[in-house]
This record gives sequence, structure tokens and C-alpha cells, in this order.
Amino acid sequence: MDPDQQAARIAALKQRWRGDARAMVATIAADAAELAARAADGETVVPEVAFADIAAGTVPEAFAATVRQRGCVVVRGVFCERQAAEWNAELADYLARNDAAGMVQRRDPARWQGRTPQMLPVYWSRPQIQARQSDELATVRRWLNRLWRFAGHFHPDADCTYADRIRRRTPGDTSLALRPHIDGGTAGRWLDDAASLPYRTVLAGALDRFDPFEAAGRTLAAAADSNGCSVFRTFQGWTALTAQGPGDGTLQVLPLARAIAAVLLRPFCADVPETSLCGAENARAQWVTPEWHADLLQGLLPIPHVEAGDSVWWHPDLIHAVEPAHTGQAESNVMYIPAAPDCPRNRAFQARQWQAFVEGRSPPDFPADDLEVTFAGRAAPGDLTALGRQQMGR
Repeated sequence: MDPDQQAARIAALKQRWRGDARAMVATIAADAAELAARAADGETVVPEVAFADIAAGTVPEAFAATVRQRGCVVVRGVFCERQAAEWNAELADYLARNDAAGMVQRRDPARWQGRTPQMLPVYWSRPQIQARQSDELATVRRWLNRLWRFAGHFHPDADCTYADRIRRRTPGDTSLALRPHIDGGTAGRWLDDAASLPYRTVLAGALDRFDPFEAAGRTLAAAADSNGCSVFRTFQGWTALTAQGPGDGTLQVLPLARAIAAVLLRPFCADVPETSLCGAENARAQWVTPEWHADLLQGLLPIPHVEAGDSVWWHPDLIHAVEPAHTGQAESNVMYIPAAPDCPRNRAFQARQWQAFVEGRSPPDFPADDLEVTFAGRAAPGDLTALGRQQMGR
């Protein structure tokens, strides 16, 4: 869609709008302000649960309801600290032996100017493969998937691998700051028939009927011009390889699953130009900015301190950010591993991803850095367990 066509569609969409967008946005902003006040009073507003309780099936339904409301959760003790430390050390060796950071720097010296890359386009190390196919993470993902209304849309007890990168953030780093945003597409949430399906109640002005955990419409094929992620993730997530918390250059979240509704409604407010979607662009992250969303951003909070072996999960529509600076004393390292349940959309992705794995290339959704093609010690198909092969569609 060319810019003139898009502008015309936006204007037409706004002309059809009959709801009180300002009041609905204010309602959600008030919820964000309440969460910020509770956090300031010392309350832990990001839910936390022990992996042992998930594995035993003893997590109370009331807690599950809180996770649905907040859209994020910390799972404690998924792996023991020793396992996390071994993976962290093996990854460090893999990167050093293959000069991963140096390769990234040499490919774009103007960008790095001697700084160390903090997010590395590395997908196929043995620790990443071992964690993705672990029984522990499979157990967590089954529980997370079942927080959704999934019947007829996906299979909650079967996973599809979605290979992602690693973060190794060093003390003092300021290069990895990531402003508040929502992943997985922007303008399409308003303008693309398929991408807007999950938000149809919001866009019709029925905020009270919006359920962020309704899977209907989310497992359809992604529209290439409006969605930067080819798979449906019930939760984005990472597994901590080192202890980290506020100030360590790590994750911030706005722990309110329905806050995306305020982002979707904001363009319908009277102070927004007729052809504006408050900064939304095709196939980009949806930035949540002080210019348009200042009331929401007061609810942006750091995740609590986590230990090595804990995992952190957030709804794919959750507003989140990365702290602008790492002011701590130790590395802040994670492996990004989401929950991507079995469904036709995710199975279709597996065939494309498999060949990238075999050849050591970057997965389909990521820039074609293909850093690992020549790497010694890269994982191979023989490193997959039966579960790992199933998750990779083999």
C-alpha cells in the first residue's frame, strides 16, 4: 500500500469511528497509574511463580487470572543455577572461539566504533538448542499456552521452535537501549483485515469485550507488510543465564495486558491528525512514545531481580522496553526463547527455519547475517532429541 492509499484508509477509518476514544484511553491509563502507585508502595506487580508449582500442577487459578491481567510472569527456578552457569560459560567459549563480536563489528564498523555488540545474531549454539528442547521449558510453555482461549486455534501441549538471539550485556553499556514498544507489526493492526482481527472489539469501540488472550485471528497467516514475526507466539520470553534486575540493563514492562487497546484507540482522539496512527509504520515495532502515550508510560516498570535459571515471559502485545544503561557490576545475559504453540501458521514456518538450522544461517525472520555458517561447535541435527526434532517439524 503506497503512502497516499494508506493515508486515505486511515482517514476513512477515523471518519467511521463513533466511540469515545478519549474516555477509553483514560480508563486504561488510570489502570497503569494504579500499578505504578502500587509498585512505589513496595508491591510486586509482576507476578512470580515457582517452576516446581507449574510442574506439579498446583498453580492456583486465581494466580493464572492475575497473569492474564498483567500479561507477564517470572518463573523461578526453571533450571538450576549450575546448569545456567554451564550454558553461560559454553556460550562465552563458542562466541570467543569464533570471534562472533569481532565479525559483527567488522561488518559495520561505523555503527560499533570499537564498542562490543550486546545483542548477537547467534541462534544455533548447543546451549540454545538444549534449552529450547528441554523438558523444563516445554512444561512452562504448556502452562503458558493454556492461559489462552485456544480451542480450535492451536494445540497448547505441542511446541514449535522459534529460534531467536542472545543478549550479553556488559556493565556500562548504553548501546542497547530499546524504547517502549510492542512487537509483531503496527499499521496492520488497524488496516490489514487479517492482522486486525484480534482487535476487532477494540476497533468497534467495545473495550469491555476485548480479551487479550483470545486466540481467534492470531493463528492466521501473517501479512508480510504489517507483521514482522512469521509465527504466533503466546508469550515472548527469555531465560536468564546470569542474575540481573533493575539497573542491570534488562527488561522493563507495562504489566497490563489490555494496554494495547489504549494504543489502538489513541489515533481516534481529537488531538491526533486525520492521517496519523501515532507513529505506527508497516513491519516495524509499534513505538509507545511520550508524545502520544505519556499517561500509559507512567506504568512502565523494571522486572524484579531474577536469578540464573529463572525465565521471564510477556504477552506478544505487551508494552516493554530495555533499560537505557547497564549500571550494574556483572554481565546481564539471556537466551531469547518464546512460546510458539503448534498451529498451521507455526508449522509452515518450520520448513523454512529447518534449512537455516542445517546450514547455520540466520532464521527467516531475522536479518541475513548468517554469522554461524563457518562457526566451529555449532549445533547440528544430531544434537536434537526426539522432542527437539518434533519442535522443529521433523
